[in-house]
Amino acid sequence: MDTGSQRELARLLATLRKEGRQQSGLDALLLPPDKDTAYRVARMVEEELGWEVAGWKIAAMKADLQKALRTDSPIYGRVYAPLIKQSPVTVEHARQCSPIPEVEYQALLGADLPPRDTPYGFAEVREAVASLHPGVELAECRFVHDAAFPPLPAILADGAGSGTIAYGLPIEHWRERDIAGQEVVLTCNGAPTRKGTAAIALDHPIVPVTWLANELSRAGIGLKAGQMISTGTLTGMLRPKAGETFVADFGPFGTVTVKYA
Repeated sequence: MDTGSQRELARLLATLRKEGRQQSGLDALLLPPDKDTAYRVARMVEEELGWEVAGWKIAAMKADLQKALRTDSPIYGRVYAPLIKQSPVTVEHARQCSPIPEVEYQALLGADLPPRDTPYGFAEVREAVASLHPGVELAECRFVHDAAFPPLPAILADGAGSGTIAYGLPIEHWRERDIAGQEVVLTCNGAPTRKGTAAIALDHPIVPVTWLANELSRAGIGLKAGQMISTGTLTGMLRPKAGETFVADFGPFGTVTVKYA
């Protein structure tokens, strides 16, 4: 895939994102052949949009979700300003592109993690995180989920399905608390729908942040202070309907509310 085709795909994805719409399938000539090419296109999408990268999303930290998303490793995407919002958050269902609400911890960076030769470790990344928050990612996709749905590289070029991040109040003294073991319950219109823990889905929220720091270091991008990182779903993926309100209950760590109006 030459540079011209990469740029053409980036322009297409930027246009779809700006206009809040989807398309069915993708011309085979515009399909990135591998993950590295897809991530280069995603960087071009950022250039075409001219929007601030205010955060990042991570997905597929464990094998079960990797299988569902057709990948053999975790994946990441950019989250753009002003799509990082404090709970409660309301979005219009009809303007969301194949929406998926995912319960996730949100990590706010307090220090830069720039590209470097040596890898970042868990303890160093944990110290760079200024605060940890309960949250929900409102994922989207610029490709219709139909028979023509393209392979994973096209989704990575689209930011791995990034959309809106809703976050709650910071968790007090989070470094000393049992973040991994805390059960999280997702309700829909008051009825329990899903539950999960970071221990099962991620091991710990800082594990995916450490992975991302090293991936972006390798790519020459790095992470910046002030960016919010959505660390991966604790409750899997589900399809919301218009009029549904979801509440992610993190117990003593707080709640986050999102509504698909």
